[in-house]
Parts: sequence; C-alpha cells; structure tokens
Amino acid sequence: MADELESTVDTFLEDADSVLEEYEQGYMDADAALGLLQSHIEDLRDEYEG
Repeated sequence: MADELESTVDTFLEDADSVLEEYEQGYMDADAALGLLQSHIEDLRDEYEG
C-alpha cells in the first residue's frame, strides 16, 4: 500500500505542477485550473482512503 500511495502522491504532484505551469503561461483560466486541481485532489483522496 505504501508504494501505491507514494506513486499516487508523485502523480498528483506532477499533475498539479502541470496545471500550475499551464495557468501561469496563460493556457488555462483560473476556473479550469481550479477544477483540474480539485479533480487531482479527489483522486489523491480516493487512493488514500481507498
């Protein structure tokens, strides 16, 4: 379980960094960025609680 959670956290961090980078470069508006981040947080929470 620890390895799966570590992998999920790594994926979350990469995905979050990608969203923030796209937002900072102007490729994504704030609502879309927050929506994607919320989705990534839910995925992380599901893996942690699952």
